[in-house]
Amino acid sequence: MRRGWKMALSGGLRCCRRVLSWVPVLVIVLVVLWSYYAYVFELCLVTVLSPAEKVIYLIFYHAILVFFTWTYWKSIFTLPQQPNQKFHLSYTDKERYENEERPEVQKQMLVDMAKKLPVYTRTGSGAVRFCDRCHLIKPDRCHHCSVCAMCVLKMDHHCPWVNNCIGFSNYKFFLQFLAYSVLYCLYIATTVFSYFIKYWRGELPGVRSKFHVLFLLFVACMFFVSLVILFGYHCWLVSRNKTTLEAFCTPVFMSGPEKNGFNLGFVKNIQQVFGDNKKFWLIPIGSSPGDGHSFPMRSMNESQNPLLANEEPWEENEDDNRDYPEGSSSLAVETET
Repeated sequence: MRRGWKMALSGGLRCCRRVLSWVPVLVIVLVVLWSYYAYVFELCLVTVLSPAEKVIYLIFYHAILVFFTWTYWKSIFTLPQQPNQKFHLSYTDKERYENEERPEVQKQMLVDMAKKLPVYTRTGSGAVRFCDRCHLIKPDRCHHCSVCAMCVLKMDHHCPWVNNCIGFSNYKFFLQFLAYSVLYCLYIATTVFSYFIKYWRGELPGVRSKFHVLFLLFVACMFFVSLVILFGYHCWLVSRNKTTLEAFCTPVFMSGPEKNGFNLGFVKNIQQVFGDNKKFWLIPIGSSPGDGHSFPMRSMNESQNPLLANEEPWEENEDDNRDYPEGSSSLAVETET
């Protein structure tokens, strides 16, 4: 009976957690809905007097809004991609691993299994990266998310504002969402500013519209500052072909820690996220190359292009390189374990 109560309580807590995880998304949706009302109705239809200006403002606003909404939807509902079956331990290997009590034998078992897989990264101690929750050998750049309760390919971070884990399958959409969010806030701020000045000087009537216009400019500027910082940070990560996790914890390869292990050069780094076809770079359609299980490495490119070897050498990470960092970005909570 007591066990049944515990299971019911645990299930109830999980259900509450799932519901509460949608609160940040709901906040964003409500803010966007209010901004739509304030901009379209209170500014364009009530405050702006010129018909031509109204049409121009509304056309550009809705064009940006479509891409903003589209990329936000894709960031939320594109499921994180998990490692395929060949990285999971078989039933026999799992039993052998769990029944083995000697840690050194367990490590050797993982080494033997990893020889059959395209795995080149290691833990800080040099061991094969293994997830004891999902019972799989982690592919390169894969990490376990404690919120999603699964291993995610090329995991970047878990973002509460989209209630989803950002990784190989949706990192492009997340970047586009940040870009269109910045553009959305910037467009609102620039078109509202002149009317903000007029309301401030008392040149326009209408108390209700005045409140919406003034508050609209304040909210747009506030979100713009925070979003442009986050977007700039992720642009820097893309230019170096790093994830948020890799920025905090240097990847460890079989040869040792290499902070630029996946850095292929500026153009190729961008193509690793957005693909080779530039016409898809601004559209939220999946175009990232590969399957998320393996990635081209700088060491392989150097063997093909000796000029890369003349660049600054890699610095070794002096800290114990773990599978999860303690840091997080301003609008993204890191929960990888």
